[in-house]
Amino acid sequence: MYTGKGQVFELILEDGFRHARISCAGKLIPSPGQYLLAGTASQSNPLPVSLFSTESAPESGNMPPLRYFIAPAPIPENWTPGTELTLRGPLGHGFVLPPSARKVALIASDNSPARLQGLMRNALKQGAAVVLVCDSNESHTPDEVEVQPLSALGEIVAWADYIAFDVAREKLLELKEMMGKQNQMSVKGDAQILIRTSMPCGGVAECGVCAVTLTSGWKMTCKDGPVFDWGEF
Repeated sequence: MYTGKGQVFELILEDGFRHARISCAGKLIPSPGQYLLAGTASQSNPLPVSLFSTESAPESGNMPPLRYFIAPAPIPENWTPGTELTLRGPLGHGFVLPPSARKVALIASDNSPARLQGLMRNALKQGAAVVLVCDSNESHTPDEVEVQPLSALGEIVAWADYIAFDVAREKLLELKEMMGKQNQMSVKGDAQILIRTSMPCGGVAECGVCAVTLTSGWKMTCKDGPVFDWGEF
């Protein structure tokens, strides 16, 4: 875990969502499923903001190790190009894609699947077939990735040997009910779930704001997650 400075380089409006391209040291960029805490000097955002990464690359015109990553929505309304950020991370447990996975399902149960994009690229690199399951309009998905609606969830779950879910904490019960409907959607391969919720302390204060109930008891999403094994639910 590191601390450092970053800057909002560019704002990107894509598929109705506001993303941000952020310049920072490469060691600060989170892997798929991990996050950063980003703070500003503005009184409008007194608490740090959790940022995930959709992609990263060297920043053109700058010498290494300065890089950039794209942080998906939600982005604070008062962030503009040039906004200086204080960053801490990478934090939490990210996705672990098995090297043997050849049939990968990425399931965004609500909102945008942007937080799964880094995992999508990693799966393609290792030669896996990838299916993205979501109901949002995905115009920037690689041609190699098949896109299916949530109504096809049962078929895709039965096909996959690795599944990654992205869900807001308040939609967890809805997802579990969807998966358990008529006992037709049992997960046969490896599966992990990214739980999105407010994580203002980043595991430092154990404030309990991000607590979730698992089969083993209460866990803090900020430090025990935000990616958990599906079997813990």
